Amino acid sequence: MERLYLDTSVFGGYFEPEFEFWTKLLFDKIIKGKMKMLYSQMTEIELSSAPQHIGNLIKEIPNEYIEFVPITNEANELAEHYIQENVVGKTNRPDCLHIAIATINNADILVSWNFKHIVNVSRIRGYNRVNYKLGYKVLEIRTPREISEL
Repeated sequence: MERLYLDTSVFGGYFEPEFEFWTKLLFDKIIKGKMKMLYSQMTEIELSSAPQHIGNLIKEIPNEYIEFVPITNEANELAEHYIQENVVGKTNRPDCLHIAIATINNADILVSWNFKHIVNVSRIRGYNRVNYKLGYKVLEIRTPREISEL
């Protein structure tokens, strides 16, 4: 079963007209057990300040299809490498943590609607350049639409 790391933008996309169709298809696949969701401490932190209906989405997914992954020292260090290598600026540290947590936990795919800092060819190449340099695997980064079309 594929293990997908969903960042916070995917939860928000569930309720956005532009993104809801593809996001709901993705959640449906996870709920039916076709894929497993990596749910990180970082996503949990970000969702704690989101509107309640967005944060409550996690309750729709059966526990057996959720794998909780924490923020570790290793993830913090890897996120810092992305910043030092100028993949993104310091203000984008939360995005770097999502990438780092997904990388360290061997996610098959990181799923995001964040086109500016995550699902962007130059950023993807930058994150993976750092991952490769430090001995981590290359991380597949896609939108829910790309996953839902599988």
